[in-house]
Amino acid sequence: MAKGTKYSQQFKEDAVRYRQEHSDLPLSRAAANLGISESALKTWCRTAKEHEGAVPTRGSGNYSSDEAKEIARLQRELRDAKDALEVLKKAIGILGK
Repeated sequence: MAKGTKYSQQFKEDAVRYRQEHSDLPLSRAAANLGISESALKTWCRTAKEHEGAVPTRGSGNYSSDEAKEIARLQRELRDAKDALEVLKKAIGILGK
């Protein structure tokens, strides 16, 4: 698949389980059977080992609570407002001369 392809947490955990159940297969063959890259499968297996079998996923929908989602939204909004303020300050500096 293309770089940046998003896989669901369930798919990742199933891929790790497949690798564990077919440990006799080389990693490259197991990855090819699943249609994913060898490095992705290797990373997921390592992550699953570190997180007791779970493979956490990143993304905009993965917040631990509604509060965490709201905090992330407010942080983005604050960052955008600060960026806009910097642009306005520069514009005032240019036009004031």
